[in-house]
Amino acid sequence: MPSMDIVSEINLEEVRNATENCKRELETRFDFRGVEASIEWKKPNVVLKAEGDFQIRQLVDLVRVQLAKRNIDAKALTLSNTEHTGRTFTQNLSFKEGIEQPIAKKVIKLIKDSKLKVQAGIQGEQVRVTGKKRDDLQAVMQLIREGDLEQSFQFNNFRD
Repeated sequence: MPSMDIVSEINLEEVRNATENCKRELETRFDFRGVEASIEWKKPNVVLKAEGDFQIRQLVDLVRVQLAKRNIDAKALTLSNTEHTGRTFTQNLSFKEGIEQPIAKKVIKLIKDSKLKVQAGIQGEQVRVTGKKRDDLQAVMQLIREGDLEQSFQFNNFRD
């Protein structure tokens, strides 16, 4: 009987690489010349510092672009509130991993409401889906991708 796991994981090595690319791009950007701005990788978070709120937003966009180039979904990114101390604005970017219980329940409800002939169950921080046909599992994959669930999902252990 075919089965698969729906998980929410990110490759932290790719996040680190994206952060390093952002640092290099920051050094060459004309609009950041003479401005104290930095991007730091503090596993598993990214810390942005700049002199202005507008510059922080530019840095966030810069990080998003680099993450997109490395196939990391923007839904995995969580922005903290911008902190202002003296002349420095600071913002932490963190990444969601694992499917929390309320979101897992939404995923299962979405699958059951679709009337596909599959069974879904929560197993820790992932959702296991089993069905009689591969096509049903692929339909579930499409359903989850199209659903508006505020989180990025991957599909592992697709077995026949």
